[in-house]
Amino acid sequence: MMPFLYFPEDKSEYIPAVITLAIFMILAVMALYFMIKKSRKDEQDFNQQYNQQLDQVNDTNKSNH
Repeated sequence: MMPFLYFPEDKSEYIPAVITLAIFMILAVMALYFMIKKSRKDEQDFNQQYNQQLDQVNDTNKSNH
């Protein structure tokens, strides 16, 4: 029915695919880790730079409610 699927009898042919998958998974996890780390650093920088303005907005919002 589906001639394009290929399942080899020799299971050692799966080894290169598993190694490639592992490498890409590790790289994806590392990329996600570095993006989260950079995002947290950017948030801290933003909060330090605009802390006074954020406090004013928060005070205004509290007084309006």
